[in-house]
Amino acid sequence: MKFSSVRFLFLLVFLQCLALFFLAPSFCEDKQPLVYTIQVDDVVTSGTARNIQRGLGVAEKEQADAVVILLNTPGGLVSATLEIIQDMSASNLPVLTYVNPQGAIAASAGTFILLSGHIAAMSPGTTCGAAMPVTMSVPGAEPAAADQKTINFLAGHMKSIAAERGRPGDLAERFVTENLVLNNSEALEKKVVDLNAADLTELLREVHGKTVQTGAGDRELNTLGARVEALPLNANERLTHLVSNPTLAMVLLMIGIYGLIIGFYSPGFFLPEVLGAIGLILGLYGLGLFQGNLVAGLLILLGVGLLVAELFTPAYGILGVGGLTSVILGILFFPTEPLMPPAWFSAFKAVAIGVGIAGALFVAVVVVGLARLRRYKPVHGEAEFSGTVAVVMQKLDPEGLVKVKGEIWQAVSKDGYTIEEGERVRVYERQGITLLVGCPEKNERGKTKQ
Repeated sequence: MKFSSVRFLFLLVFLQCLALFFLAPSFCEDKQPLVYTIQVDDVVTSGTARNIQRGLGVAEKEQADAVVILLNTPGGLVSATLEIIQDMSASNLPVLTYVNPQGAIAASAGTFILLSGHIAAMSPGTTCGAAMPVTMSVPGAEPAAADQKTINFLAGHMKSIAAERGRPGDLAERFVTENLVLNNSEALEKKVVDLNAADLTELLREVHGKTVQTGAGDRELNTLGARVEALPLNANERLTHLVSNPTLAMVLLMIGIYGLIIGFYSPGFFLPEVLGAIGLILGLYGLGLFQGNLVAGLLILLGVGLLVAELFTPAYGILGVGGLTSVILGILFFPTEPLMPPAWFSAFKAVAIGVGIAGALFVAVVVVGLARLRRYKPVHGEAEFSGTVAVVMQKLDPEGLVKVKGEIWQAVSKDGYTIEEGERVRVYERQGITLLVGCPEKNERGKTKQ
């Protein structure tokens, strides 16, 4: 019996070893390469920069094999773009930049990010370039090129980025100085990008085995058959992305200002004050995330002050019109972001005009309301209770007390009649704190005069 138990134990151990022998290769086969993707869509903002920074951190923590930044952007904020480039340069993982899908663009700020990748790639039918910095010109005109100092700085930075990645610096510089635009074939031919790929699967297959220099030294890419996981914007990054867009930041700021003005003008409803406070806080937070013009900011403050003054000064719209003009000019010239696309500036002008129209309607309502109010008779003074019916609370002999509009007043009989308590009398005028009253004509008969 004892011998059978030992034999059974040996058989069990043998079967376990056999299972481990056959299963061990499958464990190795199940360990797929891991690649994270980060989408840069629309305008590059502070929310975009935070998303990429978090994504690179997550990828390093999870020991991913690479990070792919998918680009489809017309441009964005300078500070956010520089933050992204710094994070990419310091990354210990290979960072691939890829203009995708077909028909996508990587213009202006997007070109800076594209050239910063350890490996840069483009899909068929995509373009890059057009990175000349622009600024808002006079109202009604198209955006113009920025000052030479800004152009020279960004051109030098673009050249430095390209040279660091082994790309032609002189050609990269022309993206800024000449507004050069290249399609995917031209960019590959001139070695601005490393390859063209129809989709992400082809890209990962083509770069497999290539060696790139990261912050941790040389690293061979292991991306064939990789498991791909996306890292979208989280709630905090999405909110930052929205409010750091200059267009939305300005809209929130004006909603806040108009809401507080309306709330102070007609207190008690609370909704305008609450919405105004929230909009003002979000708008001010957004203003701190992009470059602005100080003089334009002062114009906005001046305009707000004139709009508030219109509520309390009988200027018949003069202050309101001046305030609106000041606000619109301030909004137009506030953003000084040189890497925003020219089309964005045109849309921003439309937003400024929309703010002006909303403000004009607000001022019109205020002016009309004040004009109507000034046509009303004053509610205080000698004629305050004229023609009002009161009730005698204490016999008028000829002096006594009457109740009018819920208040007790001293009163005196106009013609010296004695009027009993409970009688209804008509108020003729107020003399100081005494009302001059008399009985209605139908009740004057039968009264005795002192």
